[in-house]
Amino acid sequence: MQPLAESNPVSRRRSAVRNGPSVKWFLLFWIVLIGAGIYGVYTYTNHLKEQLLTQLGAQSQQQLSVLQTDYETKISALTEQVQQLQSTVDTFNELLTFTKDNQSDKTDNSNKLYTQLSEVRKQLDSLKKEMDLLK
Repeated sequence: MQPLAESNPVSRRRSAVRNGPSVKWFLLFWIVLIGAGIYGVYTYTNHLKEQLLTQLGAQSQQQLSVLQTDYETKISALTEQVQQLQSTVDTFNELLTFTKDNQSDKTDNSNKLYTQLSEVRKQLDSLKKEMDLLK
């Protein structure tokens, strides 16, 4: 039986030698596969991040353009209102200047018509007084 006992340790060594490289290759294969998976996940997340940033940039640019056109529309409407108010203020200033000039006894050349009307009124009043006296 001794020959059989001797063959057992040898056969164990041979099976260990056979199993050794296959286990190493198996582990190496799994390590490479896990590394490739990690690299794939990393590149895919970077791709998704770039795609998301591009979409967000386009979306924010679109919103900015909408806000800009809205802002420009409001500014143009306010500009028109300011111009209308300015013309109204100018008209009131001219009227105020005209009445201010007419309140004083001194009149300038721009108010000749008003001055003439005022003189005609004075003459009419004096004529009315004379007519009343004559009656």
